[in-house]
Amino acid sequence: MDVKEAGSSLDSLISSFNTRIAELQELVIARNMYAASSVTDLSAVDDTLKAMELQVQQIKDRLREETEAIPKAKKLIEASLRQQKKLESMSVYVPLHLPERVAVINQDHSKRLLPETLQQDFGFGSMKLEEESVVVPKEKKGRASPPLWHITADELASLSSYMRGRLTLDKVNAAINDMAAYAEANAQLIAAPRKKLAEDTLERALQLRDIAMTEAVKGKHFFLEMDVKGPTLKLDNTGKAILTVLRHLGRISETRIEHHRVIILLKPQ
Repeated sequence: MDVKEAGSSLDSLISSFNTRIAELQELVIARNMYAASSVTDLSAVDDTLKAMELQVQQIKDRLREETEAIPKAKKLIEASLRQQKKLESMSVYVPLHLPERVAVINQDHSKRLLPETLQQDFGFGSMKLEEESVVVPKEKKGRASPPLWHITADELASLSSYMRGRLTLDKVNAAINDMAAYAEANAQLIAAPRKKLAEDTLERALQLRDIAMTEAVKGKHFFLEMDVKGPTLKLDNTGKAILTVLRHLGRISETRIEHHRVIILLKPQ
């Protein structure tokens, strides 16, 4: 029974009790007016009093139930408020766009950046990457996944206002996801056997292989400026600002190979 129903039930008992009192008053008056029927009136008074005693007991029982429920409700509210604060604190460190693949090294880096108190509250101190919770696609032997090194709120706040502009943590981290996807697509194209490549992709694959063999890029994940096509990272003013921020924070480096602008993804140190 909710609070509204309980209040309605209590009001009904009180109203009925008041009605009984009015009936009792009428019976007392009637007894004085007709002395000959006083015995019958007294019997009616007795019945009415018994009914009133029962209703009073019901009112007491209801009040006791409501009183006992108050401490439980207070504890529930306090627990809900504590949980809300924890979730609000956690949301600061969680990007809006979660990557499909999470690198273990990126998880360790995020753990180091979290305050010690949050690590204890949320169990990061004993967290282990399990196959049931994080599905990591199998990579070909000898080829690692592109690094997903997201930035933190503190890193973004440390930038000067003119560099940060209107960028948000979620937007920058979503752009990092896009860059990892570009680099992964290029890595797959580079590793694909030549006989399995279609004519329209063979020229691009050979071009990427030549870039991958250069001294500045060799052994690293990269993508070209021409690869940028969203959904978050685009070649507009916002996209250029994101690239500037990520270069400043050590997430990417850039180089020019022939007429190509090459963006290289860096790993945490």
